[in-house]
Amino acid sequence: MVKFLKHPETHLMLLGAAACLGFGLVLPTITMKELVFWKHTFSVLTGIQSLYQEKYYFLAAIIFVFSIIFPIAKLLTLSVILYANVPVEKELTLLKWLGILGKWSMLDVFVVAVMIVVTKISGLVKAQAHIGIYVFTLSIMLSMFATMRIEGLIKRQLKQKH
Repeated sequence: MVKFLKHPETHLMLLGAAACLGFGLVLPTITMKELVFWKHTFSVLTGIQSLYQEKYYFLAAIIFVFSIIFPIAKLLTLSVILYANVPVEKELTLLKWLGILGKWSMLDVFVVAVMIVVTKISGLVKAQAHIGIYVFTLSIMLSMFATMRIEGLIKRQLKQKH
C-alpha cells in the first residue's frame, strides 16, 4: 500500500528529483576555455571520466560517490520509505541519516562554483556554468525537500497515534 496518498506533492518531489538527477548528470555543466584555442565542456559524468583519465583518481572517486552513488541511494531509500511497509522507527532512523548525509550531495555544485571563481581570478582560463549544474542542484534540493516532507508526515502520524 502506498503511504501518504493524500500528499501527492511528496510523490511529485521524489519523481522530479529522480528526473532532474538523470538530466543533471548528462547535461553540460561547465565549459572551460583556455586562451582562445581550447574549449572543453563537461557534464558531471564526463567530468568524472576526465578526472579519471587525467589520473585524479581520488577526486574522481569523491565526485562519483557524492554525485552519483549517494543521490541514487538516497532516492531509492526515500522510495522504500514511501512505498514499502517499513517500521516507523526504521523510517525515522533512515531519514535522520539521509538528512545528515544529504548535505554532502551539494559537493560537486560547490566544486563547479570554486572552479568558476578560480578561473575568473586567473585570467588565462574562463569558465561558464551551464544548465546541467542548475538541473542537478534542483534534483538535490527536491530530494532534500522530499526528505523533510516525509519526515514531517511520519512524525505527524506518530503524534496522532499517541
